Amino acid sequence: MNAVPPNSSSPLLHTRDGRGVHTLTLDRASTFNALSEDMLAAMQAALDAIAIDKSARVLVIAAQGKAFCAGHNLKDMRAHPELAYYQKLFAQCSHMMLGIQNLPVPVIAKVQGLATAAGCQLVAQCDLAVAASHASFGVNGIDVGLFCATPSVPLVRNMPAKQAMEMLLTGEFITADEARVRGLVNRVVPAEALDAELEKLVQSVLLKPKEAIAMGKALFYKQRETGVEAAYQLAGQSMACNMSHPVAQEGVQAFIEKRKPQWPA
Repeated sequence: MNAVPPNSSSPLLHTRDGRGVHTLTLDRASTFNALSEDMLAAMQAALDAIAIDKSARVLVIAAQGKAFCAGHNLKDMRAHPELAYYQKLFAQCSHMMLGIQNLPVPVIAKVQGLATAAGCQLVAQCDLAVAASHASFGVNGIDVGLFCATPSVPLVRNMPAKQAMEMLLTGEFITADEARVRGLVNRVVPAEALDAELEKLVQSVLLKPKEAIAMGKALFYKQRETGVEAAYQLAGQSMACNMSHPVAQEGVQAFIEKRKPQWPA
């Protein structure tokens, strides 16, 4: 597994293995991997690079240290008490979050510790999430008088509205098990099993044709924001295009012939 590209000064480690699995590791444990301007810029650059990597199959977002991500750096924010600065910062963060959604490959959060505020938002924005059993999740900006408005966007798209609102209004944290029950994460395992559980999920994705996954992911998010009638129209068109694609033709033929499909590399 090689760094892509090598940059020792970056707050983000970017690796890619031979299967096309990219990993972005937040590498500022001393600041609890806060989403500083530098971190956001590094993540955006990496997402842009992955978006044009035709051999990319999966992106894993991980972190070093005790915390997955503690959100924005409040000291930096307090040091720049200007509306224009805050607007630029939150626009930069929102652009990065949308970049995760717009990637044609599944994005999996590997949560080894605390995920709070925009860090919890990052987990919610990923397509899938695997968490260590001791991890915890919160949107506690309200504790310092700041309602976590931008984190609320993916949070309320992960869990029921009243459960999301309770977290946003109280700032209270939930456990990894509760996060799984509410729909914020997919799987919870002991810390020592986190790598193995993540690999199971990655392998499941790698066994499926990337073309169908790309079409499906794009449709999944687009239809979610429409009314049910428009959603069915979008979904029907997507399935028609998918069924016309060689990967689906091969998959159906393999089913008919009772053999394993031979997906293109």
